[in-house]
Amino acid sequence: MTKVVITGMGAVSACGIGAEALMQATQIGQSGVRGVLFSEIENQRVMTAAALEPGIKEQINTDLGHRMREPVANYALVAAREAVAQAGLGPEDFGDRCAVSIGSGFGGAQTVNTNYIKFGAEGSMRLDPMAVPKIMNNAAASWVSMEFGATGPAYCLATACSSASQSIGLGYHLVRSGAVDRCLAGGAEACLEGGVFRVWELLRVMTADKNRPFSKDRNGMTLGEGAGVFVLESEESARARGAEILCELTGYGTNSDAGDLLRPNPMRAAACMSLALEDAGLEPSDIGYVNAHGTGTVANDVNEVIALREVFGETLQGVEVSSTKPVHGHALGAAGALELVVCIGALREQSAPPTINFNEIDPKIGLDPVSNCARPLTTRAVMSNSLAFGGINATLILKSHG
Repeated sequence: MTKVVITGMGAVSACGIGAEALMQATQIGQSGVRGVLFSEIENQRVMTAAALEPGIKEQINTDLGHRMREPVANYALVAAREAVAQAGLGPEDFGDRCAVSIGSGFGGAQTVNTNYIKFGAEGSMRLDPMAVPKIMNNAAASWVSMEFGATGPAYCLATACSSASQSIGLGYHLVRSGAVDRCLAGGAEACLEGGVFRVWELLRVMTADKNRPFSKDRNGMTLGEGAGVFVLESEESARARGAEILCELTGYGTNSDAGDLLRPNPMRAAACMSLALEDAGLEPSDIGYVNAHGTGTVANDVNEVIALREVFGETLQGVEVSSTKPVHGHALGAAGALELVVCIGALREQSAPPTINFNEIDPKIGLDPVSNCARPLTTRAVMSNSLAFGGINATLILKSHG
């Protein structure tokens, strides 16, 4: 099995355009959460989200305007272009030996929202004739493959909040097995639309206050949007091109609870982390930082810490844990990709980003995360967790290269 390295990354998030903007914002704890108001929602309860700055969102969709494409695909394209440029790939580097794996939990939310309102509320039959190709979950993956002429296999894993991490894991397996030389892998989500936002409100998992993962006074998550894309390739391919290697993607684990759709099983999350460690050939003591799924809901945070203690020991000694969702929001199908960008920043800067808005240790959890200010690290390996609705778990492990 060949080593899999990352030679490029790109991101679009509430923190701005670019992976660097996301890494910097999470390191200094500068939140991208802003006010949102949806005209079609009566008595909107939650008034904030980690939305792209309106001018940036409008500019992206104007620059990439196409009658068969909507924001979720546009975000993926912007992130992919950045990743490809950083990796220094040319037209000769794509073709049949390059795969694409871009996950999305929801797909074309804007088109769904607009057409349902026109048809349901107005009774209009004048709907968007391009609605079907816009709505399809695989649209982002298809547009990225067409953009670069990547004619190898193209995938879209739609596994809720684990979509991006599983898509990256799939790309990792494709490269490691030798099936392809490289893969453009990540996730995209553009779900901040009135109808979608309203059903998340009804689920009662979003906070009307600030997102406070692991804090005693936490009361829910903050929805986000964006995209993250990586160039994964074999070490041999990267060296042959003279590419700069950012880090090694060295471990991937995934499993399912096969239990409740909404209530996670901490032992299955622990098993997922253990699978990733085994895949990487590492011990728990080798991991210096974990970017937790850390949504800020009561159930997720309790169960994830139980899982972490099962893997790293009761005291979690030697490992820093934080959630960066209060900065970039919970971007659902893009979450794992944004958080892997954050992990690369933590590894390269040797600095664990903080869990902002943290107020007080919850005695039911007993975890003192990296709270409000970054902490220095001395480690060669970091971990990222994605624990999705449906009990679909995914863990990725990065290691310094060389």
